[in-house]
Amino acid sequence: MDSGHTAWLLMSSALVLFMTPGLAFFYGGMVRAKNVLAMLMKNYVAMGVVTILWVLVGASLTFSGSTTLGGYSVIGDFNLWGLRDLGLSNDHFGLPYPDNVHIMFQLTFAIITPALISGAIAERMKFTAWAVFIAIWSLLVYVPVAHWVWGGGFIGADIEALDFAGGLVVHINAGAAALALLMVLGPRIGFRRDIIRPHSLPLTVLGAGILWFGWFGFNGGSAFAADAAAGNAFLTTQVAAATAATAWIIAEGFIHGKPTTLGFVSGAVAGLVAITPAAGFVGPLGAMLIGLAAGLVCFWALRLKIMFNFDDSLDVVAVHLVGGILGSLLLGVLAEEAYGGHSGSLELLGRQALSVVIAFAYSFGVTFVIAKVLDAVMGIRAAADDERSGLDLALHEEQSYVMAE
Repeated sequence: MDSGHTAWLLMSSALVLFMTPGLAFFYGGMVRAKNVLAMLMKNYVAMGVVTILWVLVGASLTFSGSTTLGGYSVIGDFNLWGLRDLGLSNDHFGLPYPDNVHIMFQLTFAIITPALISGAIAERMKFTAWAVFIAIWSLLVYVPVAHWVWGGGFIGADIEALDFAGGLVVHINAGAAALALLMVLGPRIGFRRDIIRPHSLPLTVLGAGILWFGWFGFNGGSAFAADAAAGNAFLTTQVAAATAATAWIIAEGFIHGKPTTLGFVSGAVAGLVAITPAAGFVGPLGAMLIGLAAGLVCFWALRLKIMFNFDDSLDVVAVHLVGGILGSLLLGVLAEEAYGGHSGSLELLGRQALSVVIAFAYSFGVTFVIAKVLDAVMGIRAAADDERSGLDLALHEEQSYVMAE
């Protein structure tokens, strides 16, 4: 085992975990003041629920063994349940750092993925239903997709699609799930009738800064070593985010007349999403092209919820689903052998496209079924009176801002 690699993966794990509070602030600033604590709670609870499930069975089903269907590996096994045989060595995974560090790093991805979904259903989903949903979704959707791509499953091993840090596993997966869940849940009261404004853009900007900071662990850590590949992922992450943020506000200024802080940070997140699958496979110029495309295409994708009349409260579909698809496909064109050993080609583009279709269809379909069943069993929508008065008081008996007399 190498102490430098170990230190880098420990640091990366902390950076990625820190992204979940960053996401909570990013989303929390965009909802109304009466719902900000409910929004924060929906993000933070993932750190509790998903951690418990990951230790008990999630990590094992993702990274231990192989259960095949038609000759293709579709899920792991229970041989590593409870992480009881992991120990302090690197015997299980054979990586240059302890096995428990690898499991911790992967846990942080498992936590933030369902948290991303919460932005689409903000201000109207019951907390109890949300907690049950993310528990079921993590096991039935996140774990299988992560196994398919990173755990020896058929997308990585047989289709040979590339996903450096989570374009498929995290962003397309969460974006497709968000679309399915919001379709079952329905729009907020007053959607497209009332003006619904963010209550604290400084909180959103702070959250975006934390996300940008943490993303260096997200992408750089996915090199699984403190080496030149991690350095390149660092650089491409910064280039894509900066380019996308700049492209977004240029488009915003051209279309609406004025650039906004929300536009800049939304563009930055779109660029970070789009570069995630490609960060270790492209160089700086490729990252710039991906960032440019993300800034413009994801800005345009905001129109989707108007065109199709669905209430994606905080634009998860436009940023994470569209950005994840865009980055995964552009990887098939812009990959350079000098960086990750793969060159862009029609063949690679075809493999990437197939993997995108599979990830989207599975996540959307299974999430839709989960949401329908939960709605029938326990109801997932907050009561209308609770939604009008705000979920902070109605569901948590707390207020985010109390002025002292």
